[in-house]
This record gives sequence, structure tokens and C-alpha cells, in this order.
Amino acid sequence: MKVISLAKVRDTIKDLVQKANFELQDDVVDVIKEMEKKEESPAGKEVIKQILENAKIAKCDKLGLCQDTGLAVFFVELGEDVELKKDDGLGSLRDAFFEGTRAGYEEGYLRKSVVEDPIRRKNTGDNTPAYIHWEVVPGDAFNVTFIAKGGGAENMSAIRMFAPAAGMEGVEDFVVETADKAGSNPCPPIIVGVGVGGNFEYSALLAKKALLRKPLGSHNSDSFYADMERRLLERINNLGIGPQGMGGRITALAVQVEAFPCHIASMPAAVNIQCHSHRVLSFSL
Repeated sequence: MKVISLAKVRDTIKDLVQKANFELQDDVVDVIKEMEKKEESPAGKEVIKQILENAKIAKCDKLGLCQDTGLAVFFVELGEDVELKKDDGLGSLRDAFFEGTRAGYEEGYLRKSVVEDPIRRKNTGDNTPAYIHWEVVPGDAFNVTFIAKGGGAENMSAIRMFAPAAGMEGVEDFVVETADKAGSNPCPPIIVGVGVGGNFEYSALLAKKALLRKPLGSHNSDSFYADMERRLLERINNLGIGPQGMGGRITALAVQVEAFPCHIASMPAAVNIQCHSHRVLSFSL
């Protein structure tokens, strides 16, 4: 039985949300540099150059990569054999996540982007509640992945309930259409997460989970979906939107697809868009 301190969870999350917002991870930087070589537009090349320079400054000066430091979204794998130690006034694992998020955003001078009611719009003042997706797994694993989701990219995401007859072509056209409609709004070059299957809500979760795949640009282990990823990336990059919508070859850095079983009468598909400030970071205890 593994014993994990809630205070340790809180403190690790506090550091995690700051590091993710300050430091663009190496796999993302590598893809951006590779795409810089492929960009043909002078304006597009200049934008990518500035993106890389911005990442250097943010890491050096401990500043947010973007002024929109995002919703704090966590994916948690919690082992059945893990025992949680309540300490330092923390009464639950959820409390530890919320307190860690609150402290991390406050101490890191990161923008607070959460309103407590979707219509009345009063800011909670501390970027909580965090958005947590729990998965209970066998053994004593405790794995956490954080993604900061900014509003500009999240707002361009979409879901569609297809009839099975729409097939692969219908899904691919939908993904490209979504990227095309997004235009410059999500601050391209973007990362495109695609979820196919499940049901209405699970397809959206799949699309967000697709964004977590490391290293960025790695392909689905199923060659069928890996080929789909390649086709979609090529089609999106042929749209001509380009970096920051200024025209050019590179509209997307990667397309990552995840699939799941679904009902015989339906074929849900969702697209979750992420900006080039792809802030994904994990830890295990």
C-alpha cells in the first residue's frame, strides 16, 4: 500500500502549474523549430521566430508564456492501492488539487480566468475550481497530467454527432472545417486533438486527452488513425491560414486522434483545439 500525503500533492501541483505556464516543453519547441524550416511565408517565419523568443523570455524571467494562463485541467490516474494521508488541514484529494492550483496561480502571478457563474460572470479570484478528470486504475499508481486551456483555443472547439454512414471522410472533413472556421482566433499554429467514438460527452473528453500525447506529434499506435493524423495535418496546413493567421504553410503543429467504442447507431466526433503555447506537464508520486 502506497501512502501519499495530501500536502505533498498540493505542493507538487503548486509547482507544476507554474512550471507549465513558464516553460514550453522540449517536445513542443522541437516541433515548432521543425515547422519553422517548412514555413515558406516571410511573415509566418517571423511569427514563429517570435514564438520561440517569447518561450526563452518566459522561461528565463518566470513569466507566463501567454497572458491567458488558462483553466487548470487535470487528468488523474489514482491506483486502487493508494492510501491518502490527510495532513496540513487538507480533508480530501480534491482539496489538495484546488489549494495547489490556488497557490500556484497566486504565487506565480498567473491570470485568474475562472468566473463562478457562466452568466453572472463574477471572477472567483483564484483560478479555481480546477477541472479534474478522475480514473481509478489497478495498483498503486498516482499519475497526474496538467493542461492549461486558454479561452481563445477552447472556444474554437466543436462536437458533432454523425450517423455511421458519414465514415472516415465525414469525420476528416469536419476536423478540417473546424480548423478553417477557427482561423486566427486560437493563435495558430495550433495543436488539434480529435476524439472519435464513445458518446456525446466522452468524445469531447477523448479529444482533450488526445492533446496530452507525448511527445507532441507522435502518432496513434493504430496505423489506421496514424494515417488519418497525417492526412489531417497536411489538409489543415494547406488552408493557408498560417502562423497567427498571417498566411503561410504552418497552420497546425500536430493533429492527434484518439478513438473509443461507440453505439451501433452513432459516431460522435469532437475537436479540441490548443494554441501553440501547449502547456502540458505531468508528475507521478
